[in-house]
Parts: sequence; structure tokens; C-alpha cells
Amino acid sequence: MLYGPTNEEQVTEIFRSSIKSYKSLPQLMYHIQWKFRDEIRPRFGIMRGREFYMKDAYSFDVSDEEAFYSYNKFFLSYLRTFKRLSLTAIPMAADTGPIGGNLSHEFIILADTGESKIFTDKRIFDLDSDDTELEKTSLESMRKKYEQFYAVTDEKFNKEEFEKIVSKENQLITKGIEVGHIFYFGDKYSKPMGASVDLPGGKKDFVKMGSYGIGVSRLVGAIIEAKYDDKNEIMKWPLSVAPYDIALIPMINKNDTSALDKANNINIELIKNNIDAIIDDTDENFSSKIKKMNLIGAPYQIIIGKKSEGDLLEFKETGGETQNLPLSKIIEIITKQKNSI
Repeated sequence: MLYGPTNEEQVTEIFRSSIKSYKSLPQLMYHIQWKFRDEIRPRFGIMRGREFYMKDAYSFDVSDEEAFYSYNKFFLSYLRTFKRLSLTAIPMAADTGPIGGNLSHEFIILADTGESKIFTDKRIFDLDSDDTELEKTSLESMRKKYEQFYAVTDEKFNKEEFEKIVSKENQLITKGIEVGHIFYFGDKYSKPMGASVDLPGGKKDFVKMGSYGIGVSRLVGAIIEAKYDDKNEIMKWPLSVAPYDIALIPMINKNDTSALDKANNINIELIKNNIDAIIDDTDENFSSKIKKMNLIGAPYQIIIGKKSEGDLLEFKETGGETQNLPLSKIIEIITKQKNSI
């Protein structure tokens, strides 16, 4: 049995045996599967292991121009994907390593536990891609906007260049976690493997390729590193990937389960509005329940205690300030946030 660390050769063979004409281009193939690598020093749990869950995609184009268009679309889609995960991921010029090619970007989020040392102009954090359109000129301008600021991992770091290009007040040296990596490698795989297409006029040419990976299982660890408040022991999952939208925390004792009954009634209304809730129906003391739910990390909480009277409920974003709101307003807030993702 062979364990694939990545699948350029396999996917190139699938393309070679299936696509014969330029009229079938561009093509994009992707899969999500478990990958295996002989990691020299596994560490940080799922952050750096020998087995990991990965989304990898591969683009096939008729020319370099079209291939750069595919590359830039992935550049934008990764920025948008990480933004939906409430992560600020910075694209950084990266070494292509054994995959090869002459163009590569890593997407890095800042974290003290990161295994990558990064060197960047901190003004890059002020950029966004909100106005970018899926059009060649717009995409190229977007990528150049990011590339104008020095941002590299330690493999490509040049101290003299860094100090020359970036003013002292804008220099940032820190650590980060790689959450995505994209490559353009032209015909490195298509040429030796004979992956060509018929062009107009009867000529043949080898397709130009790129590959694009996101470590799905690694993202779980990266989100925790980015969103966990170690000082206050509070985890807040981004709403887009949270296991529950909201935690209902009723105060329960053996002689009075009215708060639990109220939580169950609230949950009925939440279900009607497609809002997923977890109810802590244990009879632990209230502070233990709050601490437990803070670690589970649902983005919102409703606390049903002595202050919950009438139609008003104690509602808050996890780790935030409490507000007294009616259930209808709480549903409106969460629904609006879910629709904006």
C-alpha cells in the first residue's frame, strides 16, 4: 500500500487519460481525504501530525495566462474562506519545496504556538479583498496589492532585504500557523507524464497546472489557537463552524426544575428558526456550568437564572457582556449573523 502525501501525479494521470482537447479546459479537480506524511517531528496534536485531513485541488489550463487566472481565483477564495472562519490569514511568499514550481503562497494566521516564523510589514493587515471581482484584471490587482508588502516565512527570509524594504516601525517578526498553501508549477508534471491537449491547428501542448491545499483537520487546531482566551479560559468558535449556535444554561436544583422547563421551551422556538442549541441539564453548581460552557465554546449563551424574569433573558456573546433581551430579538441577532456568513 502506498500512502500519498499529496496527489499531483495521480490527478495528472486522471486528467491525461480523460481530457484530450483544449475545448475542455479549464478543468478543476479536487478531493478531501486523509493524507499521510513522514513528519520528522510530530507535535501540537492535530496541528502537525503524520496523518491529517486535507482538501486539495488541482487546476489545468491551456496557457500560463489562464493558469495565473486560476491561481488568482484560489488566492481570493482562500482569503474569503478564512474570513468566513473569522481568521485573519495573511498570504506570504513561500518556498515551493518538493512540489516544485516558481510561484507559491502560504496563508498564515498569527499564533504564539505557530511552527512558522514570519517576517512581514504589518500594514498588510489593513488590506481586504472585499471589492475584488472574478475577473482577470481585478484578481491580478488584488494579488499585487498583497504582494507589495513584504511578507515571507523563514524559508524565504532575507534580513538585508527586509530591513531595506520595511521601515522599522512597520516591521513585524512573530510566529504563525500555516492553514493553506497554493502553488503554480506550469508543466512540471504534465510534460513528463504526457498530459497534453490538442490545440487549434492540430498542434499539441502540455497543460499548465497549479495545486491548492487546505489542512481541514489542522484548521480545527488553528481556530482554537486563534480564538481561545487562555487567561479567562473561554473558547468562542466562529459561528460558521461552531458545533452549536448557542448554549442554554439553566440554574437547576432538585426541588425546582422550572429553569430547565424554560430552557426546553426556548429550544423549541430556536429549532423552529434553524438555530442549534446545547442545553446544560446537569444539576452542577452554576459557576461550574458557566465554566464548562465557556470551554465548549458556542458563540452565544442564554443564562436562565434568578435574573431571568418575564420575557427578558440574559443573553450574551460568549466572553462578552450580558444583555437582557426578549427571545425574538435574540433569534433576530443570531439569524442575521448566520445569514451574513
